Amino acid sequence: MIYFDTAYLAKCYVNEHGSSEVRELAAEAGRVACCAYGRLELMGALRRKLREGTIVRGQYRMILSQFDSDEVDHIWTWLPVTPDLLATAVAEFRALEPTIYLRSADALHLACALENGFSEIWSNDRRLLKAASAFRIQGRDVIP
Repeated sequence: MIYFDTAYLAKCYVNEHGSSEVRELAAEAGRVACCAYGRLELMGALRRKLREGTIVRGQYRMILSQFDSDEVDHIWTWLPVTPDLLATAVAEFRALEPTIYLRSADALHLACALENGFSEIWSNDRRLLKAASAFRIQGRDVIP
């Protein structure tokens, strides 16, 4: 099983640069995990793509239908957000060097991967990838 952040999850549903590589990686891995918060982030990302016109309403409905089907088929393993996970994210965030830029949601993904025993996190978010080593995780990107 491998860990995807939300940027990679979105590439599984929207055709954009890197989508085919991410889908192939997911298929090879067989199982993909993500923090349960990623479900909410994914919906936000899809709504943003609809609002910005990257996808149209019909595509949006098809993507949501595919996501619902994937949920029924347990394609994704959603890792719970617990008080302990939040405490880990806060502790790791506090220990970061001041020069490391990291958003709260990305800290949650990194802490979730760490807490659940992952040694790698897959993303194309350059800030998350740069901060991964501070969480003792290797940031990986399959997109050339």
